Amino acid sequence: MAWLAAGEGYEIALIDGKVAARSATGRAAGRQLKSLPKALREHPEVDRLRRLAEWLDRHEAACTAQVDAWMVSSLPVPTALLASVWQDEAWQGALRDTAVVGDDPDEVGFLRDATSSGELKVVNLDGETVRLSPRTVTLPHPVLLPDLDDVRDFAAELGIVQRVEQIHRATWHKPEGLEDKATEVRDYAGGVFPHRFGLAARATSLGYRVSGGYATCAVRDSGRGVEAAVWIGEPYYDAETATGALTWHDADGRTVRLAEVGPVAWSEGMRMAAALYAGRKIEEGKDA
Repeated sequence: MAWLAAGEGYEIALIDGKVAARSATGRAAGRQLKSLPKALREHPEVDRLRRLAEWLDRHEAACTAQVDAWMVSSLPVPTALLASVWQDEAWQGALRDTAVVGDDPDEVGFLRDATSSGELKVVNLDGETVRLSPRTVTLPHPVLLPDLDDVRDFAAELGIVQRVEQIHRATWHKPEGLEDKATEVRDYAGGVFPHRFGLAARATSLGYRVSGGYATCAVRDSGRGVEAAVWIGEPYYDAETATGALTWHDADGRTVRLAEVGPVAWSEGMRMAAALYAGRKIEEGKDA
């Protein structure tokens, strides 16, 4: 970003998301200062840059959240849309190196570029850069990738780092032999927390929604919306609480039988339950 005049003898700019200053006069002209001079701290231009930095942070977070939603829901994304937002650094950072699938569901590649003509450049699992022009692409949830371990190994060889957690996302596969009428999973039930507020705060910090007595996450799986829910205690309950069972509900609020829960919804629900349980109170000592 260009340096802007601010006050007598100073210039300011946004560098790495923070307002930086440098002297514009004298022998120190052009030298960046270690901190903002007192004379600049309340300057209108400094305040304007701070507000811009806050907006950029929110924009980056929103782009990342949208790409994550596309991935979790395996929604088809128009290639033209990716091309139109690619020039935005925040969108590019969220999308770059995500695994995408075009017309051939067996051809997975890591997104490296999207041209204004609507063409995507991806690195396939053979290490070759190829050009794709499908009408839409999907950002597959890792539980849907049949050779996930191979994809992870190849990504490590390329040094790929994804802003949106995709290929290294923790996954759970639904076990076989579930009872036909079973509707809940208790693998991560019984995690004790000193109070409900702490458990709710943990859920919120992990990106999950807290509604009533539940922590929830919404997933679109196999063409329908499903919500996974973990009981975290009655609202405003101020005593010790514990994680409850994990269940799934359809768009009308009806409980979904475990046998009918799709692979993405199962994995994401278990991921949420495990993440909440991991913050439980651990007893110490010989009787723990």
